[in-house]
Amino acid sequence: MVCLSVVQSFPGTSRSHEGGFTDPFFTSKKKPTFQARLFRMDLSESLANEHLLHRGFRNIVFEPDGNVPPDFLVDKRIAIEVRRLNQNELTKSGFRGREESVIPFETKVAKLIASLGYSDFGVSWFVFHTLKGPVPVWAKFEPKLRKYLVEFKNDLRNQIAQTVEIGDAVEIRMLRASEPRTAFFLLGGFSDHKSGGWVLAETQKNLRICISEKTAKVARVRYRYPEWWLIFVDYIGYGVDDCDQEQFRKHLNVKHNWDKVVLLNPLNPRSAFELP
Repeated sequence: MVCLSVVQSFPGTSRSHEGGFTDPFFTSKKKPTFQARLFRMDLSESLANEHLLHRGFRNIVFEPDGNVPPDFLVDKRIAIEVRRLNQNELTKSGFRGREESVIPFETKVAKLIASLGYSDFGVSWFVFHTLKGPVPVWAKFEPKLRKYLVEFKNDLRNQIAQTVEIGDAVEIRMLRASEPRTAFFLLGGFSDHKSGGWVLAETQKNLRICISEKTAKVARVRYRYPEWWLIFVDYIGYGVDDCDQEQFRKHLNVKHNWDKVVLLNPLNPRSAFELP
């Protein structure tokens, strides 16, 4: 991540993790293998565990009360919940991560493009598509996209580089391949204009959504422990770089009632920023 003046958010990456923790739910006298213990953690929890070890904590219990909050208990008193910080969109059933709808949509577009057959006239065309709004309902969008592509393929006069809008939310750009390929249509690329944005604004918006969600989730068990932390693995800005921390402290306006809210860099979980 570089300074806020130029940075925009980028899609997430993944990594592996190796770190120890105490799990009270293995009652066998035989010590569980590392693989067995790690299997119970998801990636975000593994990164949070690594961060806690880096802070110097050693008495770390994973899921002390079972599959209910908190995710970790540290030193028998600090309850810690962990969550991905990602971009969310509002749907009829509530907020969800935008990638949950974008990835299936992109996959369906790719399959449709691949299904439209071979090149009949010795040319191939790249199809670039840009999502400019909410992900359209596939059952309504698919016939429109199919009609456009079939007509483009069947009419030589129409086969020129062009940009068109299909419905209200998708822009299609056609670009002729420099060399003919087996398929007439080739997937050129995909972009999501609603993904990204300036990191501070996106972080603030999605922190409010995710903190509200987690606060409601732990409300009924909050009394069990005197201190509660919320650790976010930050897939929006990939942590807060040193040059951005002053701006985040000054402008990040997120109200909450947690003892600590921490943003972790998923590429380096030792790097963290605590909300003011």
